[in-house]
Amino acid sequence: MKRATISETKNHLSALIDRVRHGDTVLIVDRDQPVARLEPVVAPEATDAEGRLQRLERAGLLRRGRGGADPEILRAPPKPRGGGDILRALLEEREGSR
Repeated sequence: MKRATISETKNHLSALIDRVRHGDTVLIVDRDQPVARLEPVVAPEATDAEGRLQRLERAGLLRRGRGGADPEILRAPPKPRGGGDILRALLEEREGSR
């Protein structure tokens, strides 16, 4: 989130609005105290779920997929081979690093 003082906002309002158009949020501060926030408006035709997805995308918490999942990901993980002792391997590794 971009922070801007009131004077920066007055001087660069067009640039800040351009950032907001591209999904960024701008926090406007006065003497380091937040007074306002500029954020993109969710499209009115969007459903509640769609609006939530858009907010998560703007916040950088979500990135939507562009197609189907890779078949490799959907395969079950390989079965471990028998005879291994994870605790013994861990203790040997710790002893070797000293």
